[in-house]
Amino acid sequence: MTEAMRIVSLLPSATEIVAALGMVDTLVGRSHECDWPVGLEHLPVLTSPKINSLTDAGTIDQNVRMLVEQGVSVYRLDAACIQTLAPDFVITQSQCELCAVSLSEVAQALRDWVDPLQNNVQMVVLKPMTLADVWTDIANVAKALRVETKGAQLIADLQQGFADLAAATAFTASVPRKTVFFMEWTTPLMGAGNWMPEVMRVAGGEVVLGRDGEYSSVVTWDDIAAADPDVVIVGPCGFDIARARIELAKIENETGWQGLRAVREGAVYLVNGNHYFNRPGPRLLDSAQIAMEILYGDIRPRIFDETAWIHYGS
Repeated sequence: MTEAMRIVSLLPSATEIVAALGMVDTLVGRSHECDWPVGLEHLPVLTSPKINSLTDAGTIDQNVRMLVEQGVSVYRLDAACIQTLAPDFVITQSQCELCAVSLSEVAQALRDWVDPLQNNVQMVVLKPMTLADVWTDIANVAKALRVETKGAQLIADLQQGFADLAAATAFTASVPRKTVFFMEWTTPLMGAGNWMPEVMRVAGGEVVLGRDGEYSSVVTWDDIAAADPDVVIVGPCGFDIARARIELAKIENETGWQGLRAVREGAVYLVNGNHYFNRPGPRLLDSAQIAMEILYGDIRPRIFDETAWIHYGS
């Protein structure tokens, strides 16, 4: 049965889950951001941003907020193309309308062309807010695709990987964890929430200005200064290291930035948030590995190259 499946994935983390389940060959369509694993370039692209995603962080934020205030989706959905692909499953999300096509728009597109008597398209909806939610999403995708055993094994492997990383810092329990401000956006300043505090905790860090299972929030320089983090990690959502460096350069001369202890002590790092930390899928384990390399290089020797993380200023 699985050989005949046709899957459309409308978000990168879903595509990575499908691939990790050994079902990448069943993908027939993808979002404009689905770029992992390699080899998906030939698939039809079914979404596109309504804003210029290549502009600066401040402009992106302003344009996105304007669309949201107008009640307009941030992304276009090529519903006609999806129809021609005749998928069995469309995987989307309900966690964040700023990260992918809105759930309501996908649902409406399917209602417009699916014969309700046939009921031949299943929508799989992901809503990751915590690591436990990520495991649930993987299980739900695996169940829908009829590969429950593979799903259970993937979850077990990921959980074991997280446990192994956590064990590597267990002997430092008597030493305070390094506090980390994870800058998920630069203009305005935002501290990472959702699954990020858990990922960082496994790596031996403690996130400040971000809560488990809660949306990332806007913060001020005074907030960051009061938290006085040991380390600052910059990984704007959707940006690779090159773009993160450009955005950070725009604020590094501000008094608030210069006054941070982590900045004065050279404890600032750039990460590829787009490929790792911001994607709630199998590579969150890689994200924890990267964080541990940053925080405790003596415990976990570096295996990721400079496309994953760098020391700022190097």
